[in-house]
Order: sequence, then structure tokens, then C-alpha cells
Amino acid sequence: MNTERTRGLGRGLSALMNDGDVQDAQLSTEAGGQTLPIEDISANPDQPRRVFSDGDLQALAASIEEKGLLQPILVRPSPTGSGYQIVAGERRWRAAQIAQLHDIPVLIRELTDRETLEIGIVENVQRADLNPVEEARAYRQLVERFEHTQEEIARAVGKSRSHIANMMRLLALPESVLDYLSAGRLSIGHARAIATATNPEVLADNIVNQGLSVRQAENLMKAPPSRKALETKSANTDKDADTRAVEQDLSRRLGLDVAIDHNAKNEKGSVTIRYTKLEQLDDICRRLNSG
Repeated sequence: MNTERTRGLGRGLSALMNDGDVQDAQLSTEAGGQTLPIEDISANPDQPRRVFSDGDLQALAASIEEKGLLQPILVRPSPTGSGYQIVAGERRWRAAQIAQLHDIPVLIRELTDRETLEIGIVENVQRADLNPVEEARAYRQLVERFEHTQEEIARAVGKSRSHIANMMRLLALPESVLDYLSAGRLSIGHARAIATATNPEVLADNIVNQGLSVRQAENLMKAPPSRKALETKSANTDKDADTRAVEQDLSRRLGLDVAIDHNAKNEKGSVTIRYTKLEQLDDICRRLNSG
């Protein structure tokens, strides 16, 4: 095994920010010790986590306002030569900004780009802070950029090798299916059920629109696609980027699936909103009636 190649991953987060370090940092902070102005700290553009829940950030910010930031974040001198870059703790940093803190407790470490990315990945996976797509892409980064084996990654994050392999296989799915998975509209079980299908996008749409269980998704995959489904798939493929963008925006705003059928020649078309519960229909009616 290449010692240099595995050193950063083998050390992991615990070797760089263990409980003793955290406790010492908290004590030194209470005594007026090591803190940094929040504006001197920047996020890491290679951070594997991309999605931060507004609700979670607001809840954490409220806690910080009441009790302060109890756990320091891990930073390194910025590669740009100005300020510091976050290695671990971006969620706390974001919440601290919402809480309008001016200074926050930190642990400063001299780390390479490689160690920074590896620690960010390991920390997020161990804390279950990543959605399935972020987690899979993080594993792929470790394999492709740093040539770590799946066995090494499994040991570092406390998962089985088969879990690492199965997660990475999800990345072969089309982007539209990965979007569903990132948003929590498809579960990992659903994604695995349709991973080997010839028409995963059609199956994913049906699963989401009909609220199917994993078992139902598995049965759906075994059945041949209907002519209507294939026609729908063909129609979706012909849509331009602007139409798809509007569909996605409306879907996010409503929390429901929205399909736009637009005819560019006569500029006419239709908007279809799909719901699976009567409460969702009631919500749409309330929104329309409220103007």
C-alpha cells in the first residue's frame, strides 16, 4: 500500500481535530483565546457538501444566539494568501453568520489541498451531512483524484466496501434522476431498483408522480414501458433548456411535479401539475385563490 497516497485519508478528521483539541479550544475561547473575525474566513469551493437546509441553519443559528458557538471550526491558511479557508464546519460558519457573530472559535491547521478535501469528505460522511448524490460524488473524488481504493475509503468512513461501490454506481443514472435523489424525492432504494433499467428517467418520473414504494418500483422496472410512457419520454427530450428550467423552478416552488407542453410555432401550450394527495390539490387551490 502506498503510504503517501493513504496518509491523509488514514489520519482522518479525528487525528486532526480530536475531542481534546475541541475541549482545549473551547477553554481557550472562554478565556479570550483563539478566535477569528468571521469575515476573515471563507468556504472551500471543493467542499463536497452543496445543499444546506434553511430550516436546519435557522435552528442552529437560534441555538448559537442563545448559547454561542460551542464547537470551533477547523480552518487552514487560505491558499490565496488572504484569510483562512474552512476545512470542516461550514454549516456552523453559515449559521454563525445568520446569528450575526463577529468572531468565532477556530482550530488552525497547516493542511494541503489533498488533506483538506479528504477531511471534508470523511467528516461529512461520518456525520451523515451529505445527501446520497453528494456522498457518491465525494467517494468518486477520492478514487479519481487521489487513487484511493474502495477498501481504503470504507475503512476511513466506517462503511462497508459494498456500500461504497453501490453508492458510486448511482452516478451512472441520468442527471434528472440524480436531481430527484438529491432532493429526497427518490430514496436510495428507488434509485438502486431502476439503476440498470433502459429507461430510468421514465421510471423515476412514474415513481415520483405516483408515490410508489421501493417494492412497487422494482415491479415497475420488470414491466415493459408503455407506449404512453415512451411518448412522454420522447416529448421531454425535445424540450428546450428554457422550458425545462421553468418546469424545475415551478416544481421547486410548488413542491410538486410540473410539466410544460409548449408549441414554439404558435406559442401555445399547457401546464400540468401532478399531485398525489387531496391536501396537495387543496394547497394549489389556496395559492391560486390568494392571487
